[in-house]
Amino acid sequence: MKFFISILLIALSLSAVEVCDKPAPIDATKSKINIENIKNDRSKESMQNWLDDVFGLQPYKANYILPFAIANRPYTSHLPNVINYDKKEAEIQVSLKLQIAYNLFGLNEKYYLAYTQHAFWQIYIESSPFRESLYNPEGFVVFPISDKKSMFHMRSLKVAIAHKSNGQPNTENIPEFNRFNLSKSINYLYGTLRLQHSTLITDLTLLYPFPGSSNLSDNPDLMKYLGYTQVKFTYFYNESMFSLMVRGNIESMRGAMEATYSYPLRKDKSYLYMKLFSGYVESLIDYNKNITKFAIGFSFSR
Repeated sequence: MKFFISILLIALSLSAVEVCDKPAPIDATKSKINIENIKNDRSKESMQNWLDDVFGLQPYKANYILPFAIANRPYTSHLPNVINYDKKEAEIQVSLKLQIAYNLFGLNEKYYLAYTQHAFWQIYIESSPFRESLYNPEGFVVFPISDKKSMFHMRSLKVAIAHKSNGQPNTENIPEFNRFNLSKSINYLYGTLRLQHSTLITDLTLLYPFPGSSNLSDNPDLMKYLGYTQVKFTYFYNESMFSLMVRGNIESMRGAMEATYSYPLRKDKSYLYMKLFSGYVESLIDYNKNITKFAIGFSFSR
C-alpha cells in the first residue's frame, strides 16, 4: 500500500508541473453561459468574476509537495503502543493569502488574511498516517517603506497576529499517554522589517507569544526552543533562488536553521525545490527534539 501511495504522490507532483504550464481548462458547466446581454453592470461584473474563477487568493509562503524527506533519526510516535514512525516521510504545504483592505491610514498599507497548512506524511510505513498537521491562520498589515538614503534600504514593515496548532486533543490527564499532551499550540505576535540590497532580500523578525500563560499551556517552554528572533536571507542568482533562515533564543542557545533552493522547471510556474532543516521546532509535536532533515520535491510558488 505504501508503495502505491508513494507513486501517487510523485505522480501528482509531476502532473502538477505539467498542468502549471498550460492554460487553465474551461469549466464545462460554465462554458456556454452568455453574459453579453446582461444590462446590470454590477451583476455582469460579478458573473464575469464567477466565470473567471476570480477570488483574490494569492500564494503566501511556498506551496510544495516533497515526496521524499529523510531525517537523521526515526520520529517518535506519541500514540501508546500503536505504531512506530520512520525517519523517511513526505511533506506538503499549502499557503494562501487574501487582501482585505488598503490604505486605511493613508500610508498605502495593505491588510491581509492568510492561512498555511503544513503536513508531515509517513507514507513509507504501513497505513501511511500523517505524523502531524499544522494549522497556521494569520492576519497582518504591510506598510511600504521608500528608503532611498539610508544604508539599510528598508522596503516594508509587516505587523502580524497569528495562531499555530496541530489540532490534537489534550491528553495530559489520560494515563495511557504518561502525561504527554498531544495538543500543541501558540498564539503570537510578530513584526518583520524587510531590507533589500540588489538581489539580496533580508527579513528581520521579532516574535512574541500573547501575554498570559494560557497561550502556551500546551507547551510552556516552547519559546526556549523557538526563540524570539529570526533572520532570513533570500538571494536570487539568474533563475535560481536561495534562502537561509536562522532563528533562536539567545538565552537558551537553542534554535534552528533552514536552507532552501528552488529552480524553475516550467516558465516560472513550477520549481524544483530542496530544503535542509536542522534544529528545534521542525514540527510542534516534537518541538524540543533536535532534528536534521533533507527534503526534495516540487513547489508551485516561492
